[in-house]
Amino acid sequence: MPNDEHARPSGATEEPLYDVAIPTPTHAERARTLAVQSATGTLCTITQAPAGYPYGSFVTVALEQGSPTFLISGLAEHTKNLAKDPRSSLLMAESQAADPLANGRVTLLGPCTRVVEDGAARSAFLETHPNAAYYADFRDFAFWQLAVESVRYIGGYGRMSWVSKEDWYEATPDPLADAAQGIVDHMNDDHADALVTYCLARSRATEVSSATMTGVDRYGFEMSAATPKGPRPIRVAFPHTVSTSTEVRKVLVSMLRESREGIG
Repeated sequence: MPNDEHARPSGATEEPLYDVAIPTPTHAERARTLAVQSATGTLCTITQAPAGYPYGSFVTVALEQGSPTFLISGLAEHTKNLAKDPRSSLLMAESQAADPLANGRVTLLGPCTRVVEDGAARSAFLETHPNAAYYADFRDFAFWQLAVESVRYIGGYGRMSWVSKEDWYEATPDPLADAAQGIVDHMNDDHADALVTYCLARSRATEVSSATMTGVDRYGFEMSAATPKGPRPIRVAFPHTVSTSTEVRKVLVSMLRESREGIG
C-alpha cells in the first residue's frame, strides 16, 4: 500500500490543511516520471567470482515502453554477470534537493537479458543518448533490457511503496515533467501573492503569511505555506488535467480570479 505519511514530531495531531482525496499522481506515475527523466543509474548484478555478491555499476539507460534499456560491452563485469545470472536491479535517483534523502528514487527489479530484435531498443537508446551511435555497432557492444517485475518507489521522506509491474507498465510519465521546474520558479519569483490567495481560498488555512510552490503535475500543484504553527504542505487540484505549460498558465489565472472572488 502507498505510504504518504510524512514524519511528524512525537505527539503531533495537526490534520492536513487540504483534502487528501483530491487527484494526485499515483506512485506508479511518479516513479515513471522520475525514471524517464533519468539518463543514468546504478545497475546491480550478481557476481560470479567471488560468487553471490551484489555488484553495482554506473550505466547509461533509456526507457523503451517502460523497460530500462542499456547498451553495454561484453567486456564489462556487469555484462559477464548477466550472462550467467539475469537477476538485476536498477537504481535511478533525483539530485535536486539540498538534502539527498529528500530526493526521489526508484529501484526496478527483474531479469536483464540481451535483446535479440534490437530495433526498438536501439531507437529508444540512441534518442536518449545520441553520442552512443559512435560505438553502438562495435562488436563487443549489444543492447540489453530489464523486464520489470517489481518497483520500489521512494519520493523523499514519508512517501514510499512497492509498485506492481502491471501498474508500472500502465502508468505514463507526467506531461509537465520537463516544464515543471520553470513553472515553479516563475510562480515563486513573480506570483508569490497569488500563492497565498490559493492557500486561503482553496484549503483550510486561515493564516498564511507567505507560500512557496514546491511542485506541479497534470492534476494540480503543491505549496509550502508559512503559518503560525510553522510550514505546512498544501495541495490544490486543477479543475481538469493539463498537459502543457500554456494550459497551466490559463488554469492558474482562472483559479486565481475565482479564489479572489471567493474570499472577497
